[in-house]
Amino acid sequence: MSQTFADVLQIVPPVGALALVHRPLGDYMARVYTSDKHLRIERWIHRCVGTDPSAAMRWPVYLRAVLAFSAAGVLFLYAMQRLQDKLPMSLGFAPIDPDQAFNTAASFVSNTNWQSYAGESAMGHLTQMAGLAVQNFVSAAVGMAVAVALVRGFARSRTGELGNFWTDLVRGVVRILLPLAAVAAVLLVAAGAVQNFSGMHEVHTLSGSVQHLPGGPVASQEAIKELGTNGGGFYNANSSHPFENPNGFSNLLEIFLILLIPLSLPRTFGRMVGSLRQGYAIVAAMGVIWLAGVVAVTVSEYAHPGTAAQLAGGAMEGKEQRFGEGGSSLFAVTTTMTSTGAVNSFHDSFTAFGGGVTLLGMVLGEIAPGGVGSGLYGMLVMAVIAVFVCGLMVGRTPEYLGKKIGPREIKLAACYILITPALVLGGTGLAMALPDGKEAMTNIGAHGFTEVLYAYASGSNNNGSAFAGFGADTPFFNTTIGLCMLLGRFLPMVFVLALAGSLARQAPVPVTAGTLRTEKPLFTGVLVGVIAIVTGLTFFPALALGPLAEGMSS
Repeated sequence: MSQTFADVLQIVPPVGALALVHRPLGDYMARVYTSDKHLRIERWIHRCVGTDPSAAMRWPVYLRAVLAFSAAGVLFLYAMQRLQDKLPMSLGFAPIDPDQAFNTAASFVSNTNWQSYAGESAMGHLTQMAGLAVQNFVSAAVGMAVAVALVRGFARSRTGELGNFWTDLVRGVVRILLPLAAVAAVLLVAAGAVQNFSGMHEVHTLSGSVQHLPGGPVASQEAIKELGTNGGGFYNANSSHPFENPNGFSNLLEIFLILLIPLSLPRTFGRMVGSLRQGYAIVAAMGVIWLAGVVAVTVSEYAHPGTAAQLAGGAMEGKEQRFGEGGSSLFAVTTTMTSTGAVNSFHDSFTAFGGGVTLLGMVLGEIAPGGVGSGLYGMLVMAVIAVFVCGLMVGRTPEYLGKKIGPREIKLAACYILITPALVLGGTGLAMALPDGKEAMTNIGAHGFTEVLYAYASGSNNNGSAFAGFGADTPFFNTTIGLCMLLGRFLPMVFVLALAGSLARQAPVPVTAGTLRTEKPLFTGVLVGVIAIVTGLTFFPALALGPLAEGMSS
């Protein structure tokens, strides 16, 4: 069997498994978010925190609940890191520096999980479990809640009510994330991932030297790290570490976990709006972009023009021998086209074009299939833009799912798509203009510029992966990237919830012979084209200065 054919076959197991669970999981999540019944444990949680699970919320109230909960999470996680040496199971680690503690708190609460520290040598077990892993659950649940609120905006009419944030949050954790993460953790332990509460193991090597191997509750954090599209690794090497990702089976399992909820939520969307074909159109657009990215990166890594790469059969620098070009490329595209940020190889060592595609996956808005929740609401906003463009071409008032897309809706959608480019390009420009940015670059020229651009694209899009050669652990980068992560996460939510409220107040528009059929393959193609054009026009100059310039000169 040729290596190329073997790499193609690697795509089959996760894609086949995702196709099998798409319908049952999507339908189950729709029932979770539309049910009027509360589980006993959910009622107990609401009583403990003093929330009313039955109170309906308009979008400003829903937004205030999202922001208040997330702000409390930032403060709690920051305090836990600063007081780490006084907590149990700290393993003797010192408190985290203020700028790094802020960056980490912003990172995990915003579902970014950017890490400017080495987890195994900086964070104690309690901080990892009660701080970071807990945020892996709740930050993912927040994204799902906002996505469901937008779906309700399309599904409801003549009302401004979008549901109850606290109910959506608790149900997302209790009924969806916790059960799936428990099963995933058991599978990872069976595959060989570490799960214990031990500290450093002293091991004597064959050469007579001493090596210290850190243990910890790895599998449980790894499960929700991938399932919630978080990405924060227990170890500095993330999913290239054999304790987190032991073998080929666990590698494919982690890819499956990353894509599981984002690719099932379109089915939930179709079920809640009463048209499953609308959900199929959205998931088809996600799949087309994701598959194109996988092909582009894999071809780029195999076709590297360097002599060493040709002799090795591909650009193997920075790649895991256990996974090869195919497994590394598949994981890289999956993790950058979602908001996961986990890596099983070092993107800084990818070819210029291969690394450029991973960067492009982030600046697309991470909508193919995107993060848990954020991918769906990002794709729906792009669908609103696509419907507007189609309306301009045929001279009709644009409509989507029975709702008119008027000036207010378009302004909100436009504000949504402009936030991330402003943060990415503004942050990159500031870093390149100041000595702090240039000093952090380990490479000069186009590749060094790509390192900086990648860092701000990763933070602003809430991805969390990095070009490994970039020295980001400085007060300047910890602060600016931390701010980009918070603004890139919560500012778009403002416009998403405002859009949901505006749509929910509308009366339904009857379908006529001139209504654009948004469940057809033609609209899926238009949607993919609009996504490519909008992001291409925005980021093409920056990409031309970075990966494209490097690739053309190699």
